[in-house]
Amino acid sequence: MQTSSAKKPMRFLKNPKILITAAVIIAAIVVALCLLLRKKPQAAAVPVVAVDTVKVDNVSVYGEYVGRIRAQQFVEVHARVEGFLEKMLFDEGTFVKKGETLFIIDPTLYRANAEKARAKLNKAKAAEQKAKRDLDRIRPLYEQNAASRLDLDNAEAAYEGAKADVMESQAELAQAELTLSYTTVKSPISGYISERRADIGSLVGTGSSSLLATVVNSDTVRIDFSMTALDYLRSKSRNVNLGQRDSSRGWQPSVSITLADGSAYPLEGLVDFADPKVDPKTGTFSVRAEMPNPDHTLLPGEFTKVKLLMDVIGNAIAVPTKAIDIQKGGAYVYVVKPDSMVERRYVETGPELENTIVIERGLAKGEAIITEGYHKVRHGMKVNPVSARDSVASKNAAE
Repeated sequence: MQTSSAKKPMRFLKNPKILITAAVIIAAIVVALCLLLRKKPQAAAVPVVAVDTVKVDNVSVYGEYVGRIRAQQFVEVHARVEGFLEKMLFDEGTFVKKGETLFIIDPTLYRANAEKARAKLNKAKAAEQKAKRDLDRIRPLYEQNAASRLDLDNAEAAYEGAKADVMESQAELAQAELTLSYTTVKSPISGYISERRADIGSLVGTGSSSLLATVVNSDTVRIDFSMTALDYLRSKSRNVNLGQRDSSRGWQPSVSITLADGSAYPLEGLVDFADPKVDPKTGTFSVRAEMPNPDHTLLPGEFTKVKLLMDVIGNAIAVPTKAIDIQKGGAYVYVVKPDSMVERRYVETGPELENTIVIERGLAKGEAIITEGYHKVRHGMKVNPVSARDSVASKNAAE
């Protein structure tokens, strides 16, 4: 009995149909378990990008140059006559008015010459009066045939000669008095005067010793700088003539400057001159602007950084420079469509202004462009656009 019961399981295992069925069942169970235990595939992550809306506005185009400040008037005061310097009637470095007496040169010799010329004039006038009386006596006698024609001619010649002597003496007196006036040296303009260039008691008025001082009027200063010929051509292409006022537009070429400490000077000046020729040695042309200097903050001879308003482009599109993808084929921007799909678009760029660049063709007002994260996307990809302002605010909050 025991032997018969032990053989039944052995016969069960040797049955092929039973084995195949069991294998199929086990395989099905394994597959089912694999399907149940398998991790569900995650959807591909959509990249997050910062976008900004394209706006239209007036854009100012600037050029930056190195300029030099000079006074509007810089006048040297010279001695116009020779003599010993007697007095100095001003404090060095102070403000003097036009016509104010600055120096006195010894006038003794020139006063004597003026007196001599005046005496000569008086003598000539006396001779003229005598000649006039002689002529008045001779003329009626000649009419009565009591004097000859020769006597009348001589009297008339003497009178004309006496009048000429008077005129000559008057001219000599005027010249002597003018020379005498040169001994009083006056300021030709109003401004700040330098230190004296000659000491009291020294002989002045000959050659290099004629310079006595300099007077500088710097209430308004001039800013000299140079522009390249390329800048000139660009200005002409935008119908901007430097140095000329154009009443048809609401702006004029103006300049602002930076002080030595890096701060901006609060006032602006206007370009009033541009050299009509280019220097062949440097390829540049000279430009000048006038700048008000009421507090005398700007010192003549000082170098400064000049920022020139060259043009104002109306209704222009300017985008952040970081939004431009520069490739060998040109410049591109990534436009985000309303369905959040990305379009890689070619654009034509214009002037670059600090951190922005003007787009002359390729973009329209109201379109959204990627300003941060365009390196993570490609044409036709879907993105998760976030406002650039919100992106900056979240970064600041995280910091």
